[in-house]
Amino acid sequence: MNVIIFGASGMVGQAVLLCALHAPDVDNVIVVVRTALTLSHPKLRQLVEPDPASSNLDALAVGSVDVCFYCIGVSAAGLDERRYSALTRDTTVKVARRLLAHHPALRFVYVSAHGADSSESGKVMWARVRGATENALGRLPFSGLSIVRPALIQPLDGIRSKTRSYRWFYWVASPLISLTRWLIPRHVLTTRLLGEAMLAVAREPHGAGILEPRDILRRAQGGSIDRRNNVYKR
Repeated sequence: MNVIIFGASGMVGQAVLLCALHAPDVDNVIVVVRTALTLSHPKLRQLVEPDPASSNLDALAVGSVDVCFYCIGVSAAGLDERRYSALTRDTTVKVARRLLAHHPALRFVYVSAHGADSSESGKVMWARVRGATENALGRLPFSGLSIVRPALIQPLDGIRSKTRSYRWFYWVASPLISLTRWLIPRHVLTTRLLGEAMLAVAREPHGAGILEPRDILRRAQGGSIDRRNNVYKR
């Protein structure tokens, strides 16, 4: 399958990119990024765009695009609801519609967040907007839609967050995150497991609906949890 990734320089985007490049059933990987990646791979093509919603999708023709992984996310800190909605819901839906115009059989995997409010009426602003984004995507005629709601993520394989405050958090909290993973593995995901799960749901012809952390974990390769290494055994 041919896949396109928006936000491949972020922590989640890097995770699914690495998995896609190593997946034998993925033929081409196109990334839309604001800054070019230093990574080079025979499967990889890059489109550098300051504004993803204005990307020249005509330049991405590879015969077909089967799956879009939409991993762009912005922090709600310092933003009012109107601005956060424009950056989150409006941009996401605009990109999705443009892709559908080129690839009507598209499967779409959207990275949301644990706690997203599908009712759109809760007290937490970012959760309402994330829920509204999910609902808006659900009204589009994708061949399959999967909405991934990760909670705490531990970066592996050299992956780092682009957000400075997050990098500090992971540096300080790394021992605690490792302990939490061991104690309650269903609530803490590694980037490796998240990437594998996203590829797994992308292969489902009609999508997987909404996946909370424990659902994401079940999709990551299948099998039972190895509590010592926090990976799935086949």
